[in-house]
Amino acid sequence: MPKKAKELSALAVQRLKTPGLHAVGVIDGLHLRVLSSGVKTWILRVSIAGKRRDMGLGGFPAVPLTVAREKAREAREAIKSGVDPIAERARAQSALAAARGADITFDKCARQFIEAKAHEWKNSKHTAQWTATIDTYASPIIGGLQVKDVGLPHIIKVLEPIWHTKTETASRLRGRLEAVLDWATVRGYRHGTNPARWKGYLDKVLPSPGKIAKVVHHAALPIDQMGQFICDLRKRNGIAARALEFTILTAARSGEVRSATWSEIDLKSGTWVIPGARMKAGREHRVPLSEDALLVLSGIPRMSDTDITFPAPRGGVLSDMSLTAVMRRMEVNAVPHGFRSTFRDWAAERTNYPRDVAEMALAHAIGNKVEAAYRRGDLFEKRRKMMTDWAKHCGLISTPDNEAFLQGVKA
Repeated sequence: MPKKAKELSALAVQRLKTPGLHAVGVIDGLHLRVLSSGVKTWILRVSIAGKRRDMGLGGFPAVPLTVAREKAREAREAIKSGVDPIAERARAQSALAAARGADITFDKCARQFIEAKAHEWKNSKHTAQWTATIDTYASPIIGGLQVKDVGLPHIIKVLEPIWHTKTETASRLRGRLEAVLDWATVRGYRHGTNPARWKGYLDKVLPSPGKIAKVVHHAALPIDQMGQFICDLRKRNGIAARALEFTILTAARSGEVRSATWSEIDLKSGTWVIPGARMKAGREHRVPLSEDALLVLSGIPRMSDTDITFPAPRGGVLSDMSLTAVMRRMEVNAVPHGFRSTFRDWAAERTNYPRDVAEMALAHAIGNKVEAAYRRGDLFEKRRKMMTDWAKHCGLISTPDNEAFLQGVKA
C-alpha cells in the first residue's frame, strides 16, 4: 500500500524552498513544484485511462493551499466519473481562443470584404460607392459592434430612417449589408440567419421598395426628334460632342465610348471590339460601325501621346459629365444613357428586327440560361445592317411629308 504523504500546513508550504516536487498531503498526488528560480506551482499527479498525467492547478501563492486542495479534489472526482479534466481544460482554452479570434467589428469586416471583392469590380467608383454608403449610414450605428452581435433590430435601425426618403440608396445598402454579413458567416465570425436578408426576413417588417418608390428611368429623346437633335449636334465643335454622336450611333454606354482606344477599333473592317474588362456583363463585345460612325472617327485627330479615341482636352479620359454637359447646353431634356432607350424603342416600333438582335446590339445579357448556354454567335452581320439603318434614321429630320421617317426603316 502506497505511503500517505504528510499533511503540510499553509505555513509549511510557504517555507518550502528546495527545488523539486513536494507532496502536501490530504489529496493524493497534490504537489508543490519549486523551481530553481524560486517560482512555485501546484501539480496534481493523476492516472487517466491508465496513463499518468501531470495537471497544473496554478501558481503559489496566487492559488493558496486550501484552493489547490479543492481544485485537486474536483479533478479527482471528475476522473472517477469518466471525465478527463486535462482534455476538458484544453477544449475550453481552444474555444476561448477561437472566440477571441472571432471578435471582429462590423466595420472591420466591411473593410476586409470590400478589399477582397474590389478586384472583381470594374472601377474604383464602385468601391467608393460601397465604402460611402456603409460609412454614412451603417458605421455610426453598427460599425463598432462585434459582427457576431449584429441582429435584426440593428439592421432596422440602420435602414428605417432612409427607407422611405432614400429608397434606392436604402435598398442598395441593404444588399451590401447582407453581403458583408454573409461573408462574415462564411469566415466564421458569426452564425445564424443573416438579419439583412430580404426574402422571408426583412420583407416581413419593411415595405417593398417597389411599393414606396417608383422606378425613374433615364430621360430619353423621343424617336421622332432624333434627326433634328443629330443635325444640331453636328453643328457643335468639341471632342465631347463627337463622343456623344459616336455614342448615339453605336448605341453604346457613354463609359465605353469615353474609354475607347484606337487599338480597339479596326477602321478597315468597321469594327470596334470592347474588351470584357470594360463591359458591364464582363464579356467582350463587338460593335459594327456604320459609315456615319466611321465618319465621326475620321474627324478625330489621333494624338501621339495617347491611344484614347476621345481624349479630354487636358489629357486622359473625358469625365462622365462631359457628354451630359453638351446636352444641357443644347437644352435637351434627356441624358446620354437615354439614347440606348431611344434606340431600343426605334428597333421595336419602327423596324422588323428581332428582339434578340436589338438586345445584343445593346450588349444585354441573355436572360434565359439555357439559351445563353447554347448561343455561340453574336448576330454580328445582322447587327451591322441594323446599325446602318439606325444611322439612317438619325440622319432623317421629321417633316409632315416625310413618310419614310414616320414609318421608319423596315428590315
